[in-house]
Amino acid sequence: MLSHHEIATLVLVNDHSDATELDDADMQALLDKQFITLERLGPTRAHPHVTIQGYAFLKAVGRVRASEGKARRQTA
Repeated sequence: MLSHHEIATLVLVNDHSDATELDDADMQALLDKQFITLERLGPTRAHPHVTIQGYAFLKAVGRVRASEGKARRQTA
């Protein structure tokens, strides 16, 4: 189960918000649940992306429509 803060963070990541404004604990929880991935842009910089699982969660809670956005496939 996600907290309200984690859900809000997931919505912001899906809306392509600046990652520097997002709470580290919420980001870590979303990473642990595999709802987001981080694209490394350098040694100290990363950009979050919603995974298919995260997108499915957002769709289930009514935050996106089927035709909106592109979730990134998770690679193991």
